[in-house]
Amino acid sequence: MKILLITVSVLYIGLLLVLPLIFVLIQAFGNGLQDYLANITDEYTVKAVELTLLATVTALLVNTIFGLFAAWAVTKFQFRGKKVVTTMIDLPLSISPVIAGLIFILTFGRSSPLFDYFNQMNLKIAYAVPGVLLVTVFVTFPFISREIIPVLLAQGKDEEEAAALMGAGGFEIFRKITFPHIKWAMLYGVVLCTARAMGEFGAVSVISGNLRGKTNTIPLHVQILYNEFKYAPAFAVSSVLVVMAIIILVVRSIVEYRWKK
Repeated sequence: MKILLITVSVLYIGLLLVLPLIFVLIQAFGNGLQDYLANITDEYTVKAVELTLLATVTALLVNTIFGLFAAWAVTKFQFRGKKVVTTMIDLPLSISPVIAGLIFILTFGRSSPLFDYFNQMNLKIAYAVPGVLLVTVFVTFPFISREIIPVLLAQGKDEEEAAALMGAGGFEIFRKITFPHIKWAMLYGVVLCTARAMGEFGAVSVISGNLRGKTNTIPLHVQILYNEFKYAPAFAVSSVLVVMAIIILVVRSIVEYRWKK
């Protein structure tokens, strides 16, 4: 039974994960290393990578702050509407990314009552970089808070209350007592948030308008190249995302190991 289970697992992983990745790399380097380097250093590819990294960093900064605040609020305080808050935190996980993109189009697009207000401020959100950043933050914001909340619930309040009775300030309590308990959970959430932000397609596709060189992230750029039958460049750019994903998986494995240790 042990050998059977291991064999099935290896075959499953090999067919659905390893084999497609190998195929991507073979196609990416199909025309040689020089052609591969030319494809991944193309002007539009570089801009897509830059926007992807910008959206990822923005999502990490916003969601790390939000995740800490939200987790602290729902675990350390009692207030009316607490269940509503926890439900709203999970909302992006239950909404289709395409629907999320449409929601932001309706909120900030030309048909929105807010459009004239933003237009007067010379601020364009839909079909522009701010829209890409907003939807990336939206689809990723539960990841960090949802990793921290269970840890804070398991920790309880005894240590923090004891420190407060001994005269410790709020920041000191957080730095010396709370943060050591949640640091690995927060880092794990950061890794998950990073992976989700870099690979987001549906919501970004709707809000961005697919403007090449302006609002295209890596996944959107790959789709455009593939639809234009430029298979070698498409797989070359895909390999960049694959490498990023592998790096994230390695980091996640290290974090999981240190967390359980």
